[in-house]
Amino acid sequence: MGNTKQRRPVADIKAAIAAERRELAAVLDGLSAEAWDAPSLCGGWRVREVAAHMTMGFRYSLPKMARELINARGSLHRMTDRCARKDADAHSTRELAAFLGDNADHPWKPPVGGLAAALGHDVIHGLDITVALGLDRRVPEDRVRILLESVDARTLKFFGADLGGIELRATDLDWSFGTGTPLTGAAQDLLLLAYGRRLPPGHLHGEPRDRFVAARG
Repeated sequence: MGNTKQRRPVADIKAAIAAERRELAAVLDGLSAEAWDAPSLCGGWRVREVAAHMTMGFRYSLPKMARELINARGSLHRMTDRCARKDADAHSTRELAAFLGDNADHPWKPPVGGLAAALGHDVIHGLDITVALGLDRRVPEDRVRILLESVDARTLKFFGADLGGIELRATDLDWSFGTGTPLTGAAQDLLLLAYGRRLPPGHLHGEPRDRFVAARG
């Protein structure tokens, strides 16, 4: 158990990223207008803002990104929030879904973390959408394991996840993290906790679960 790190072949991670993007594009393409305007697990963002953010790296050149960052007075959070809101209204839902699928093999990755971080970006934001909407999509185990292997104290700090005194225990595969009072759930739900998310009721089990329940929008 635990988060023993393995060196994954680059080709495997690239294939996982491409597959995740194509599958999520199909999910997005099948959503109703009401679902696109529903709240996600990303605080303050609807599904359409999350989709716009997920595709930002494909649509923005480095100079454009730099200009947006300057306009946001150097705040990456302010920049991504403003761009997501602007782009969510500027593009149709069909376009937003197509941006993701058409760029399945795009080499974009976050400034830190490499390919595994790129996969994490897609998987977590995909779950921000599907979990919030109550869709029964299970991220394939091989993709979840790649991300679970990268969970450490730095991950928790970066995403503001307070898991002190808690041991996460997956119920669907052999993985645990931390020490303390057990908190159990599906591996992909526990992954969301490590990335600072709160979940709808019923996803987690154990005494600390109420600490991680999302406020109803």
